[in-house]
Amino acid sequence: MKQFEVVDEAIDINRYHEYTIDEKQGAVCMFTGHVREWTKGTRTVHLEYEAYKPMAEKKLAQIGEEISERWPGVRTTIAHRVGKLEISDIAVVIVTSAPHRKDSYRANEYAIERIKEIVPIWKKEVWEDGEEWMGDQRQYHPSLEEK
Repeated sequence: MKQFEVVDEAIDINRYHEYTIDEKQGAVCMFTGHVREWTKGTRTVHLEYEAYKPMAEKKLAQIGEEISERWPGVRTTIAHRVGKLEISDIAVVIVTSAPHRKDSYRANEYAIERIKEIVPIWKKEVWEDGEEWMGDQRQYHPSLEEK
């Protein structure tokens, strides 16, 4: 396991959780992003993720560095899965630990927003009536408007 990685297999969240625990940390926050079936009335059949792994892992590490600068003492680990993911599969896990909970929460939320902004991971949504590669991870089915 690497601290920041892109993986092809199912994510074992326990490995990442254990990585962040040490005698200095009093709070651990874990976010897991899952493939959901329904998005605003549109049924997703499955998702497919692709990444340029060396660059994606470099950007994940950059996010970890940014978190360390903003919240000293926070330990971070992030894994994102690529390939075909079925409904309820874990696409991403972010674990942040800190001496106190507020820093752990804030760092964790910061990490998922930064992943969507800077990490070169592409998602293809496959619906019952078609499919589309998303330009970034904030887009949805073309019939939907983000509000």
